[in-house]
Amino acid sequence: MLKKIILGIVGVLAAVIVVILVIAATKSDDFRVERHTSIHAAPSALFPIVNDLHRFPDWSPWQRLDPHMTTSFEGPAAGPGASYAWRGNDDVGEGRMTITRSQPDSIVEIRLEFLKPWQATNMVEWRIEPEGDGSRVSWIMTGKSAFMMKVITVFMDMDSMVGADFEKGLAQLKQIGESTHG
Repeated sequence: MLKKIILGIVGVLAAVIVVILVIAATKSDDFRVERHTSIHAAPSALFPIVNDLHRFPDWSPWQRLDPHMTTSFEGPAAGPGASYAWRGNDDVGEGRMTITRSQPDSIVEIRLEFLKPWQATNMVEWRIEPEGDGSRVSWIMTGKSAFMMKVITVFMDMDSMVGADFEKGLAQLKQIGESTHG
């Protein structure tokens, strides 16, 4: 009798795992997370803040998750080739951002490399567009979803999780931009 119960439980668990794997397999290979905010500051005032990775800790939502994380900078002070690396607790992990393209007062693109707790490379774009007497700032991340990430997204919505962090970061950028240039 106990053997039948155990076999039944194993069969149900196997079926659940198969269903999860099938659902994960149907998810897109690509992802995109995008958030926007309006800031009462000109694009020319916001661009230097975004284009200089030395300023990123001032408005990064992850900096507050581990105020003791170690950071380092390489390359030029700002613009293409500027790089920011971090190593922190389990909440922030380890990685590197490198500016790949910078168009004055409008676009900063970076290659975002996660090293721990998982490895991934994504693209991030910050767009700054004139809007009324201020700016509309967009924070966009795109990338490929490895199969294990697809499995995780069966249970967690990446857009909501990462999007919430983007919203916090944009709110902090707004506060800095408006207090300095608003």
